[in-house]
Formats: sequence, C-alpha cells, structure tokens
Amino acid sequence: MSEYDVEPIKAGQVKAGNYIVKDGDVYLVRDVEKSKSGKHGHAKCRMKIENIFTGNKTEITIPGDQKLQSPIIDKRTAQVLAISQDSVQLMDMETYETFEAGLPPEGEIEGNLTEGCEVEYWKALGKMRIMRVK
Repeated sequence: MSEYDVEPIKAGQVKAGNYIVKDGDVYLVRDVEKSKSGKHGHAKCRMKIENIFTGNKTEITIPGDQKLQSPIIDKRTAQVLAISQDSVQLMDMETYETFEAGLPPEGEIEGNLTEGCEVEYWKALGKMRIMRVK
C-alpha cells in the first residue's frame, strides 16, 4: 500500500465523518447538506470540512455527481524518542523505522507528550500528524 492511496467516491455518497481530498490536503467532512434545485437541475452538496493537518475550516458546494477522492489513512502507533522545539522524533512500533513529525499545537493533544510515551499517528498523502497520546 502506497502512502498516496485514494479511492473514488461521488459527492452525493459523502457523509459526515468521511474524509476527502481537496487541493492535495485531507479534510474531515463535518456536515453535509444535499439539495435538488428543480425539475431539470442537478443535486448540489454543501459540505463543511476541516483540514486534519492544520485545523482550517471551510465550506464547499459541488454537484452531487462530481467525483471526489477519499484518502486511505494509515493509523499507526509510535514511541516518542526525542522532542525538539518544532518536531518530534518517533519510532514506529511495527517496523521500528525512525522519523520526524511536526510538533502538534499546544492543548490539542490529550495527555502529556513526553519522551518514551506511545502516540497514535496518522499518515495520509505523504503527511504525518500525531493525533493522540496513548
């Protein structure tokens, strides 16, 4: 499985809680409103979405039959080896690969991020993010 794996999905099939790719970033769909404009009109989908890496929120309106991409998110466990000012050095618990990930914003992670603790991180579209401390 490649870290850039996506699967196609139509906009009319997207539900709240799904993930979609927009402009090369992964977004969580917070809310979906579907409407039909008239006798010969096409269905429209209005989605409130949030970037899972930056937290930015936006709203998009697209035709219901438009094809979107749904990312395949790899959720894994890692151990924190070292913490620097702007990044965290991690070791994957399955492959024992070491790598660096960006330091999550303060107050966003439940629990204390300390050296030696285990964290859950998500990898999608070549980007990584620490989601929670285990």
